[in-house]
Amino acid sequence: MSDSILVARDGALARVTFNRPAFLNAMGFEMGRRWRDVAHEITSDDSVGAVILDAAGPAFCAGGDVLEMATSGASGPDVTGAAQTIHDGIRRFVESDKPIVAAVQGAVAGGGLGLMLTADYIVASEQSRFVSKYANIGLTPDLGVSTLLPAAVGQRRALQLLLQDLTIDAETALDWGLVTEVVPAADVAARAEAVARFWLDNATGAFGQAKRLVRTGAGRSFAENLDDEAASIGARFDTQEARARVAAFAAASAKSRS
Repeated sequence: MSDSILVARDGALARVTFNRPAFLNAMGFEMGRRWRDVAHEITSDDSVGAVILDAAGPAFCAGGDVLEMATSGASGPDVTGAAQTIHDGIRRFVESDKPIVAAVQGAVAGGGLGLMLTADYIVASEQSRFVSKYANIGLTPDLGVSTLLPAAVGQRRALQLLLQDLTIDAETALDWGLVTEVVPAADVAARAEAVARFWLDNATGAFGQAKRLVRTGAGRSFAENLDDEAASIGARFDTQEARARVAAFAAASAKSRS
């Protein structure tokens, strides 16, 4: 089994770790296949309630492995195929009912932005930096960047990152909405785990379905989203967990009015 991406389980919590620190976790051809396989494995596992996405070493992800592209003899169709493989994994995670929190440190560049934005909640270190660099080497966005980045920060700011040689710091990323929280570097891992544990300690299934509704809704019609919302809330209402929580809420409300 490849060690370019590690998977660890702690009960219902799955941890996915980019593990090419010597290459700033740049995603090459083999790592892309590993990413796809991990995404299918985790999103198909009903015992997984939450996911932490993190990385070994000083950087979160430097994007695609440009050195490997340049020295492997790869052709344009090879690069397209590799991107499609990684996209398969991104789509599986984004459209799943598994809420994902990313623990981000150091540099996030190029396609690393798209991989980071696969997560639904992003905890970033104060030392994190974010940059595109696609056009600097004559390439165009991939790994969901052209969709996930404007969804997070708006079209104008996405274009500012993509069309200028601009690096933004963690505070700017927070202001733009690129990340959810900024904490000291020493606290990133603990804070990300606290977010995941909050999901697991509460109505895990409901959090997962809320994530799925929001993340998939942008690509569908309003009518389709309303139908999905109606079906989802009905399905949740029929679960034992939801019935118990609804009954407890109703009882507390009745008591407060008496």
